Amino acid sequence: QVQLVESGGGLVQAGGSLRLSCAASGRTFSLYAMGWFRQGPGKEREFVATIDWNTAYTRYSDSVKGRFTISREHGKNTVYLQMNSLKPEDTAVYYCALRGRNFAWVPTAGSEYDYWGQGTQVTVSS
Repeated sequence: QVQLVESGGGLVQAGGSLRLSCAASGRTFSLYAMGWFRQGPGKEREFVATIDWNTAYTRYSDSVKGRFTISREHGKNTVYLQMNSLKPEDTAVYYCALRGRNFAWVPTAGSEYDYWGQGTQVTVSS
């Protein structure tokens, strides 16, 4: 089993920044990718960003490209999401996810991930 613990959410004004962290523990030898997803009020869960654990290749949704940066710290099994130029529409619960199986292309669908964190609230005020 793998446990994921997110931190770093909070309330910020539009234009501000936050950094989310997600630490993985347990059977982390099967760690192929880690990603961030979010679910806003009344919305479906959506992909935000992901990173290939071995190559550090990244993918982003169009809505956050250029504003958010995903990175990883290999030795700590931790993934980060640096969020800059935040907008009210970024308000959501942000979830960390881990892919424990190999892949041909870094996945962006939530169904392709095996473990999930409990989520951390990000609220951006206008």
